Amino acid sequence: MKKSVYIINKIKLLPKNPGVYFFKDREGNYLYIGKAKFLNIRVRSYFQKNNNLSLKILSMLNRAIDFEWIVTSSEIEALLTEANLIKEHDPYYNVLLRDDKTFPYIRITNENYPRVFITRKLLNDGSKYFGPYTDVSQLRLILKVLHKVFSIRSCDFNIDKNTILKKKNSICLDYHIDKCDGPCEGLIKEDEYNDIIKNVIFFLNGNIRRINEKISDKMNLASKLMEYKKAAKYRDQILTITDFSKKQGRAVATFDNKDIISISSNNNKACGVVIRIRDGRIYGREKIILKGVKDEKKSKLISDFIRQFYLVTHFIPREIIISEKPDFFNVIKLWLEKKRNNKIKITIPLKGEKLRLLKMSQQNADLILQQEILKKNLRKELPPSMNNQLKEDLNLLTPPRRIEAFDISNIQGKEAVGSMITFVDGKPKKKDYRKFTINTVKGINDFEMIREVVLRRYKRLKQENGILPDLIIIDGGKGQLNMGFSALKELGLSYIPIASIAKRLEEVFLPGIQEPQNIPKHSSGLILIRRVRDEAHRFAISFHRKKFNKNSIKSIFDNIKGFGPKTKIKLYKKFSNISNISNSDPIVIKQELSINLNLAMKIVEIAKKNTTNN
Repeated sequence: MKKSVYIINKIKLLPKNPGVYFFKDREGNYLYIGKAKFLNIRVRSYFQKNNNLSLKILSMLNRAIDFEWIVTSSEIEALLTEANLIKEHDPYYNVLLRDDKTFPYIRITNENYPRVFITRKLLNDGSKYFGPYTDVSQLRLILKVLHKVFSIRSCDFNIDKNTILKKKNSICLDYHIDKCDGPCEGLIKEDEYNDIIKNVIFFLNGNIRRINEKISDKMNLASKLMEYKKAAKYRDQILTITDFSKKQGRAVATFDNKDIISISSNNNKACGVVIRIRDGRIYGREKIILKGVKDEKKSKLISDFIRQFYLVTHFIPREIIISEKPDFFNVIKLWLEKKRNNKIKITIPLKGEKLRLLKMSQQNADLILQQEILKKNLRKELPPSMNNQLKEDLNLLTPPRRIEAFDISNIQGKEAVGSMITFVDGKPKKKDYRKFTINTVKGINDFEMIREVVLRRYKRLKQENGILPDLIIIDGGKGQLNMGFSALKELGLSYIPIASIAKRLEEVFLPGIQEPQNIPKHSSGLILIRRVRDEAHRFAISFHRKKFNKNSIKSIFDNIKGFGPKTKIKLYKKFSNISNISNSDPIVIKQELSINLNLAMKIVEIAKKNTTNN
């Protein structure tokens, strides 16, 4: 970012308040979002000389052209605003929880008779969210236990006193098999139903003992009243909850709720692990990959992770165990306490049981990160399934990992252009796209145009020892294919596989074979060919439009020296047509276009000649 007069004056306007600042690029995209106790000091530090900024921040400043800020009432509010903005705008240079927007949560709706279900969409409507859960199988097990133990409704009816009185809804099968108490017909009071929801919240928070005590009281009361069927139901609930609790395995001797957070990083990759301990048992392990971590300190990673992980979730444990003090420690602690409505402990253990738990968590994070790196390397080495299918569809020797495709665009042979696009492992590689202006072919002859473009492309690649493709796709039928193949033969490159796809019936042709290939319409290989063809067509059309529009701005004034295209456009906007220009006073044209009088006189003279000739 250049320290222009505009930026210097803007820096002077920065307030001394706490708040959030963000840098933007030329398109208005958010590059980096940060928080500050004093906005003026923090933002000014980015523009000071000899400031030890990381390579990542220097790269960000090179792309940024402007910055903005939001003033907040406190540092805690700034912390929360920053986390929300990061989640909303996904800035390139911030540390982000990868795909955190798609992590599943358990949602308890804000209704008279709340519903409980899995969701990936977070709404600010007063609902309670528990999560995020990265182990979906564990999540589904929890939900299965919830519905087995608690009589919570599975329907999506809007239930209130009015709908019950008017009998708008009726009980379903769940009521008849004792899975629901029939709130839709008012068969259970709202207070009683909400007592069930409270137990659900206790369960999701890991307060198993408290639930068992409450259900035991209900069981004993039902037994005294000789309501044995109801007592048996409560007994089964206790057994199910106890069985679930035993499966979690005891981790610590105490019954406190705590989260153990560990982060493992390697260059630009990092993994965060949260081990949830509820009532002394391991309740779950969440693994989250972080991106944008290059050059970041561990304290910054922990700080960003805590803020984003606990931003949405309803439950904050009594204690959080971490390996080192995070940035903005005091502010984060205050924010979490405010969110929990109670005191919390953030512990950095040096010995004992908590250190053992932290080491276990760290080991999990290290192993998961290693697995992610191995997976990524494997993905680089192995071709995608679409490319493997294309190999089978076209009877190729190897999967075509690098595909180049050609298309021609022209209007009745005029302004003819060619395009070449590149796909690598099923994805466009736009830096390898090429444009061609047709030089040797006159008139309407798409076949010869394809030949020229293919010949020019691979003649140059041979001269420069460039990377040759594994497959060439031509947008067209057998004629275009044969011309492309003849260009390859001339260059001694006929061994490169080449195919064409005709627009009308989506038929794929190979050289020397009269009939189209018998490829199933649902084949992923054919889908890839279409995708490549469509991208080549789009690229050719966009290039042709630009070229045509540029060349179409021609007029009788083109030979006047010092009369550029912008002024020409301005002339037509002001005077509409040649007739109006020829009848205008040169002095008026001079004033309207801010040009000299001699140039204005020349314009009027040429306009009058053109009007007389016509």
